[in-house]
Order: sequence, then structure tokens, then C-alpha cells
Amino acid sequence: MFLFTVTKPGLRQAGALALCAVCLCGTVAAAAHFTGDAVTASADAAPGIETTQDIGTYFTGYGFGTDLSTAAVDKVKIPKKWDDSFTAFNQVVQESGLDLSDYKGKTVEKWTLLCPELSTDDQDTYCVLLVYKAKAVGAYLLQKPSGEVTGLVTAAKASAEAAAAQAETAPAEEESAPAEGGEETDAQAAAAETELEYPTE
Repeated sequence: MFLFTVTKPGLRQAGALALCAVCLCGTVAAAAHFTGDAVTASADAAPGIETTQDIGTYFTGYGFGTDLSTAAVDKVKIPKKWDDSFTAFNQVVQESGLDLSDYKGKTVEKWTLLCPELSTDDQDTYCVLLVYKAKAVGAYLLQKPSGEVTGLVTAAKASAEAAAAQAETAPAEEESAPAEGGEETDAQAAAAETELEYPTE
């Protein structure tokens, strides 16, 4: 058996060392905890518009599918002085919760992706996203060759209304379509009417 004798000064030193160790462990744990939270929060707050997939995902959130293989990017400059037409254009952009007012005079990336579901034989519709330092600053739909610009909310609403109208007409068409054996039924009805009009003995 081993005996360990500690005098009062030695006991005080050991207690002080133990207290320091506990404080140090607590400080390290707290630092790791809060630093981890800060990293996670900053990662969540990152804009994340860095790839064509990110751009496609952005428009998917509004219900628009895109063809990523058609992605193209240009550099455009937001004018410092706006005329009425550009002010109206910015109002279209504001539908998606974005605003170009803070980017006057800035050069941004203009990404365009084909939206097949809204394109026709006569006109193609493109989803356009303006990006500044990996942050979405403007978004809208562009039709070519007409050049017509539409806000995302307006386009999404119109698309939903068109889908609802199509869904309403589909059952009506099914009801008006002849059922199986419908021709025989019509023929029987015609025969019955003939018998009523021209009874035979």
C-alpha cells in the first residue's frame, strides 16, 4: 500500500492546479462550441451562386425547369443613371425580392438558361440570373426573339393558372367523349325513336 502525504502548501498548489485545469478545459470547450456555431452560421449565410447547378436550383424554387446544357454567361454593367425603361425593368426584377438599385455602376455576371417548358416553336424563353460576387442580385424571364421581359412571380402565377385551366377542361372533355359502345347506344335510341314515330304492326 502506498501512502501519499500532502502538506497544506502542497495541497493548496494541487488545488490551484486542478482549478486551472478545469477552467482551461471549460474555455477550450466553449471556444470550440461557439466557433463551430459561427462557422455553421456563416456557411448557411453564404450566397452560394457559384455553379450552373446553383442557378438551376434557384429557378426550380420558382417552379421553372432549366436546361443546364444551354447555360451561357456574359458580363454586363448596371447603368449609374436610370431612365424610365430601366426603372420599369428593375420593378420586374423586384418581383423576386431582388433590387438592382444598390449595384448601379457595377459589372455583374448575366447567366441565361433555356426554360424548355415555357418555350414554343416560335419563341424561346430563358431564365436570366444576374450575379455579383456569388450573390443573386437580379432575376427575370427573357423571351427571344421578342425581347419581352417577365417577372418570376408573374410568370409563375400565369403558369399555375394555365395548368389549372387545363386541368378543368380535361374532365369536361372526358365527359363529352363517347363511352364504349356509345355508337350502339345511339343506334338503339334512333331505332326506339323510329318505332315511336312509325309503329309497326
